[in-house]
Amino acid sequence: QVQFVESGGGLVQPGGSLRLSCAASGSIYSHSALAWYRQAPGKHRELVASITRGGSANYADSVKGRFTISRDSAKNTLYLQMNSLKPDDSAVYYCNKPTGVKGPWGQGTQVTVSS
Repeated sequence: QVQFVESGGGLVQPGGSLRLSCAASGSIYSHSALAWYRQAPGKHRELVASITRGGSANYADSVKGRFTISRDSAKNTLYLQMNSLKPDDSAVYYCNKPTGVKGPWGQGTQVTVSS
């Protein structure tokens, strides 16, 4: 069964850093590109970063140069290193496939950037 479990969010001051983790079920991790999304209150869910099975990454313009997506095959885990955080980065962050039929959405992890 496809499953995503996100963690690592929290409250951080502007300019700070966080690393998010997403534990993915083995089948989807092994066979799929993966991505991080975020959804702020009153806004649509947006794709933040994606990574292929081979490790090629793409980023939304709003996070390019600040966020880094990576995956650890030994742990079936996807990561998002977030640096130089801004208040506009505040949202619930989710992981899932970047294209095609998505798996069930996890509960997400809340990131709040505030002084």
